Amino acid sequence: MGTITAPVSQTTHSVSTIQAVQNHPQENHPGCCLWFTGLSGAGKSTVANVVVEQLIARGCKVELLDGDEIREHLSKGLTFSKEDRDINVRRIGWVAKVLARNGVISITAAISPYRSLRDELRADITNFVEIHVATPFAVCEDRDVKGLYAKARAGEIPNFTGLDDPYEAPLNPEIRIETAGRTPEESAAEVLAWLDTNLF
Repeated sequence: MGTITAPVSQTTHSVSTIQAVQNHPQENHPGCCLWFTGLSGAGKSTVANVVVEQLIARGCKVELLDGDEIREHLSKGLTFSKEDRDINVRRIGWVAKVLARNGVISITAAISPYRSLRDELRADITNFVEIHVATPFAVCEDRDVKGLYAKARAGEIPNFTGLDDPYEAPLNPEIRIETAGRTPEESAAEVLAWLDTNLF
């Protein structure tokens, strides 16, 4: 995308999407943070993007904070040590907090491997919704869409989550998604159903 987020007003909509906004406006929704967490290759960004599209179609105010883009534009130069990872996640969390308190649905897609830090963000962000994309490690490594697992096993990426650095899965997330054998649209439907029941 080239930027951290794409403001809704600058997003290119199809005719059908514009019609959906006109027919089913949902502009007065509460601000919240949908925090997607999971291993590399779990499908966080894929599902998050579908959720973004469907919320925009409803007329919602949405911003996507993608982990890779944050590292490029807001956290460039940080390593993958625990200290730097915490800094990166806190920066994402701060942006999400500001958006949520101003009535925007902020959506994050970052590994954010440490449970204590996610709990810290939960306590600080209005309407924090933790979404665990619970794809098994073997499935994530088999996908390896970015070639990261292969590089990590070759010793080119130190402190790789799931191999030589832990991933602490959420104990009680608002939403847990099993993506193996399911389409991104099916997974996104779970998120939207939870929002409709609990927040909207």
